[in-house]
Amino acid sequence: MTHPFLDLAPLSAARFASIEDRVARLLATEQDVMVMQGEALLPLEGAIRATAGPGTTALNVITGPYGQTFGNWLRDCGATVYDLSVPYHTAVTAEQVREAFAEHPEIDFVSLVHAEAATGNTNPVAEIGEVVREQGALFYLDAVASVGAEPVLPDAWGVDLCVIGAQKAMGGPAGVSAVSVSERAWARMAANPRAPRRSYLSLLDWKERWIDGGRKALLHAPAQLEMLALEACVERIEAVGLEAVMARHRAAAAATRAGARALGGGLEPYVHQASEAAPVATTLRAPSGVSAADLVARALAADPSAPLAAGGGALAKEMIRVNHYGPDATREAVEAGLTALGTALAATNGSSSVDVPAARAAAAAAWR
Repeated sequence: MTHPFLDLAPLSAARFASIEDRVARLLATEQDVMVMQGEALLPLEGAIRATAGPGTTALNVITGPYGQTFGNWLRDCGATVYDLSVPYHTAVTAEQVREAFAEHPEIDFVSLVHAEAATGNTNPVAEIGEVVREQGALFYLDAVASVGAEPVLPDAWGVDLCVIGAQKAMGGPAGVSAVSVSERAWARMAANPRAPRRSYLSLLDWKERWIDGGRKALLHAPAQLEMLALEACVERIEAVGLEAVMARHRAAAAATRAGARALGGGLEPYVHQASEAAPVATTLRAPSGVSAADLVARALAADPSAPLAAGGGALAKEMIRVNHYGPDATREAVEAGLTALGTALAATNGSSSVDVPAARAAAAAAWR
């Protein structure tokens, strides 16, 4: 018995390399781009362990839970870490990064999350990149959630290690990811005796056996279905146009914020300033005295297809996420989410303060 997903010809090295090239074009980068055979945590951790060690002094920016994870990895590598934390309802500023360098001029590594889908904020990477370049530090960026929803430009921004995943705004698979690596970052890895070698986490193994070998022979059997899904995902973005894909995400974010305000019932945007809100997903603050997790559960009972989730961990008490990314970056998905939330709010607080038609009208008016 045959099956189209199983009975495929082996993925060639040339096909693998061509997919990497298309991802590089998506990022407008001349850096080496490697597609990694695992979810984005693989290159995120691999890049830190390859470049950080006991001699590293890192500035770790925390605007959500992933920043906390990066700090843990850096400390585990023996690095001295200074955390720059800002409230989750806002973004970090370039001036705050500059002040951190002034206080600790020995900083030689900066880790930052571009957009935090978990908290709904996005950080000004271009401006921060200017500060990092002035100081000569290595710049590590998690752009997993932002790619496809807003510009991600490693070369223009001076990013040395830029990790992306396809499972959010790109609308692709979760089982593969990619990282762009600058020459400075390769040199840092080569000089780091603790950089993983002969390891699934090793970026240097890929460089020496794949890139330096002219991309003729793969290190191991590739995740074939995921690679083909990534190729199809990039093809779809190329066909529509990256700007059009990003425009859909911007429109979805604007529509969700406008609709949430019009809905009433005590719901409001979690990130205060629209300019600091991520296009990939919008977070909302639950009404006082109402559990966000319970509200989301009621909303999903009303419409299981609505792109809603409660915040993770302690945020489940107060934060609702409208995950309008990838195939859900549509006006229909946004309006479905608002309608489901309105139904849940009416059942929780009574219908007098909830206006679903007004929310849908506000979302439609803001979609542009």
